Amino acid sequence: MPLQKKDFIEIEFTGRIKDGNIFDSNIKSDIDKAHLKLEAEPFTLCLGEGMFLKGVEDFLIGKPENPSIYKIELEPKDAFGIRDTKLIQVIPINIFYQQKTNPSPGMIFNFDGRIGKILSVSGGRVITDFNHPLAGKNVLYEINILKKIDDINEKTKSLIKFFTRKDFKFEIRDKKLIIEADKQFGNFFLLFKDKFKEILDLDLEIKEISKASQ
Repeated sequence: MPLQKKDFIEIEFTGRIKDGNIFDSNIKSDIDKAHLKLEAEPFTLCLGEGMFLKGVEDFLIGKPENPSIYKIELEPKDAFGIRDTKLIQVIPINIFYQQKTNPSPGMIFNFDGRIGKILSVSGGRVITDFNHPLAGKNVLYEINILKKIDDINEKTKSLIKFFTRKDFKFEIRDKKLIIEADKQFGNFFLLFKDKFKEILDLDLEIKEISKASQ
């Protein structure tokens, strides 16, 4: 049966720009080759829900669900976007000085959630590029589908880890997902209440616990 939107699959993958440089992977040999600070472990995603690059997810929907390896080439518009000159902006150097930072070309900063790379510094003007580092690049992905996941507990565990990068105790009872979390994380989970309902068809409930018992 072909893969459909909202199917969960476990994959291994490597992404590289067209000239061959690896920029992302969860395969140890490729991570080591590219000197990336990433974990080598299978990744689970729900297709069509923005958990991976949209161009890759769109390619996989409709493919056979049995384990397969695919090589996918994506143009910039289907990968990390086309470079936009409007996203190259001038930032007054005083903003950096206020943060006790001396900017120089090549440095990368987070400006209120926007990641920018400094291109040049001259006369109190800091030219900053807010395009994605891979914008304008053709990229190649090799995707190895390890398995399709049908177990609701595996699906839930993978979704929780995607949102939080952590494991939490949970149980599923009467179409309800009950997650054990302290107040801070409990409030965070509530931001994704609609997502849990949409993807898993489960109503979210938080069982509040103290941090010491986590």
